[in-house]
Amino acid sequence: MPQPDTPRLPPGRGRRPAHEVRSATLAAASDLLFSQGIRSITFEKVAARAGASKVTLYKWWPSPGALAFEAYFAAVEDTLAFSDTGDIRRDLTTQLHAFVDLLDRNGSVIAEIIGAAQTDPGLAAALSEQYIRPRRNLAVERLTIARAAGQIRHTADLEAIVDQLWGACYHRLLLPTEPLTIEFADALIANLFPGIAP
Repeated sequence: MPQPDTPRLPPGRGRRPAHEVRSATLAAASDLLFSQGIRSITFEKVAARAGASKVTLYKWWPSPGALAFEAYFAAVEDTLAFSDTGDIRRDLTTQLHAFVDLLDRNGSVIAEIIGAAQTDPGLAAALSEQYIRPRRNLAVERLTIARAAGQIRHTADLEAIVDQLWGACYHRLLLPTEPLTIEFADALIANLFPGIAP
């Protein structure tokens, strides 16, 4: 999650390395996003906070929403890592627990990003290309390994499994009539395995 103190670019003349500018920009955007929400993310605010040029931000991101998304993903990427212990049920449980915990702590930010993507093509493209498709691929790759190892049946629809688990969590996040809890994640796993066990 974002650190309390945003690393700002040091004052001085001359061009700064691009990676320093980008890092400071993402840190500034992350601070704004998690403290004030996606509506607080403007190129002007982020540039001022990071000590960067608005022109640079316009070159790197198609919209403030796309910048907000990248800042979000940079902050949570490690949390969403998908482990491979050789036990698919354990790995799915571990990953789903981490995901539910993330949604519990930052669900409003994630919901705002998903909502904003409906009217922001730059954000929608970034969300799809940098987050949704790569995350699905990671899960499908792990499930493919488990299927090859005989841990799930060979006819199981791996894309559907992803939707059953993570889609259900997003459903409870965006349509909050029922709580999104670790117990719910465990129930999803328990209901899934009788249908996919070899």
